[in-house]
Amino acid sequence: MAAFIALWHDFLNELFRSGGMTGLFLMLFPYFALLELPLNLLVLAGVLRWFTRKCSSTPEVSRYHPRVSCIITCYSEGPDVQKTLSSLAEQTYPGYIEMIPVIDGAAVNQETLDAVRNFRLDSTLHPRRSVRPIAKWQRGGRVSSLNAGLAKASGEIIMALDGDTSFDNNMVSAMVRHFADPDVPAVAGSLRVRNAWASTTTALQALEYLLSIHMAKIGLAEWNVVNNVSGAFGAFRRSFLELIGGWDTHTAEDLDITLRIKSYFGRRALRIPFEPEAIGHTDAPVTFRQFLKQRLRWDGDMFFLYIRKHKHSITPRLLGWPNFLMTLLSGFFFQLVLPFIITGYWILAAVTLPWQAVLLLFCLIYALYFSLTTILFIGMLLMVSERPRQDCRLWLVLPLFPLFMMVMRSWSAVAILNEAIRRGHEESSMAPWWVLKKATRF
Repeated sequence: MAAFIALWHDFLNELFRSGGMTGLFLMLFPYFALLELPLNLLVLAGVLRWFTRKCSSTPEVSRYHPRVSCIITCYSEGPDVQKTLSSLAEQTYPGYIEMIPVIDGAAVNQETLDAVRNFRLDSTLHPRRSVRPIAKWQRGGRVSSLNAGLAKASGEIIMALDGDTSFDNNMVSAMVRHFADPDVPAVAGSLRVRNAWASTTTALQALEYLLSIHMAKIGLAEWNVVNNVSGAFGAFRRSFLELIGGWDTHTAEDLDITLRIKSYFGRRALRIPFEPEAIGHTDAPVTFRQFLKQRLRWDGDMFFLYIRKHKHSITPRLLGWPNFLMTLLSGFFFQLVLPFIITGYWILAAVTLPWQAVLLLFCLIYALYFSLTTILFIGMLLMVSERPRQDCRLWLVLPLFPLFMMVMRSWSAVAILNEAIRRGHEESSMAPWWVLKKATRF
């Protein structure tokens, strides 16, 4: 213990001297103080503003009940797709809900096809619900399924949903009420991890979803800078989807269509709300290896979209200044630049400093991020969570979360390099290789 205290004393002395560890520490701290901390404060300010309005306002009952078409993309869900259909049939929404499960590659996806065909809808219990399945015998990928569903849909509001995602029974009502405003082309819903305690990896993802989706998007929506409408759970105005030509090919169709919608923000006062009362439940990767494989695709897709496909459309003239600046900060800097800064930082520290100094520096940075995560977690429980008793249990993995995020940031650098060098998005399982290869190259 005495040796550790002495080492810590030497470390603090070093921090106050020029050069050495001080310079290394200052390489990281400005990015935290000038960029990451303000972004989190912006989110917290938005959440506080939303919470204050929620506490002081009287809930209104919406009289806007348009026909809703739910396009459910199915590939290998098997019997789980019936949970999705049941959760949609049981919605409290008084309007008409049309469910369109699209089975991709139905010729070799017999289990999922049979699950959809065997689903029985009781018209006496659910008189304003219908199921119109589409069997795509040849596989074409998720975008192909969404556009096939859009072509057959009859609703004014289109929901794009995953076949393995179930929903709280007020989801449709909560989402649709925003479309009463003609300046709303899309609405983002919230996602929770359904198998949160299947492993430590899923528990960490459950905490990540709560902080980075449920809480962060509430804060961002207050300033009309929601970064993405999730592919697993989003709603769109049909007329606007038709205006922009539906979903486009390649992967990461959710971020792609969000950017295409936002390209109209500079011309018209549009907004994309986030609805925290609309909750979807999805299964997250159970093993850490599965998780890394998923994020290899997700993070690589962001490089493809921001740098290759949409590099000419990310301008203040198209996006408007607020979304342009947020895209530069959250899209370019945090997703594409910061992973390399953090990875290079630790490599430089390991090469230039003794291991004792690296350990102490790590403890200092860990304490910084752990404190920030704890503040966000407490704020989420007090102001945001609709299931605080359930979410409170996640404090068990809270000490691991800063380490989890550090690994994620470094892995993002690997994913970006994989996309930049190997065009990794063309190896995605979200669509067959021949679809991605024949798509327009960027």
